[in-house]
Amino acid sequence: MKKSELRQKVAEAISAAQSKKAEDITVLEMAREAPSFTDYFVIASGNNPRQIQAISDEVEQRLAEAGLHPAHVEGYNQADWVLLDYVDFVVHVFSEHARKYYDLERLWKSARKLKPADLAKKRAAKKAPKKTLKKAASARSAKTRSATRAKIKSGARSKPRAKAKAKKKSGRKSR
Repeated sequence: MKKSELRQKVAEAISAAQSKKAEDITVLEMAREAPSFTDYFVIASGNNPRQIQAISDEVEQRLAEAGLHPAHVEGYNQADWVLLDYVDFVVHVFSEHARKYYDLERLWKSARKLKPADLAKKRAAKKAPKKTLKKAASARSAKTRSATRAKIKSGARSKPRAKAKAKKKSGRKSR
């Protein structure tokens, strides 16, 4: 999977977790030199077992719609720590107590800690200029076309040309 695709899938998992009111969402981008088995950890917390399962279900459902299924799921029935393994990234949904106890952020301190907005910003930054420029250019060209049509219909466009030709014939320079 390309890095941009991977970031998009991770962002989708984060969005799914946020839609179910997951708290304290953190993304760990694993260091290349570290002996990690994945590229990203998405870590989130839920307040109770039902919410933890709902967050997990939503992540799984949204990624399934995007054509991605977990290779392995652990801890769903106990709902204290649910692990969704997507090979290139792993989603961890913890209870508050289990998150403090296992403290993955400390355990993987060599990883770069990202906030959910960091992934969205990079994705938006790449797409926004193209769309903005394209819309602005088409808006300008539409205005220019309509202004030119209006001038042609009114006959205003031909008058400056006629004046310029008349000045050239008479030998005067125009400023």
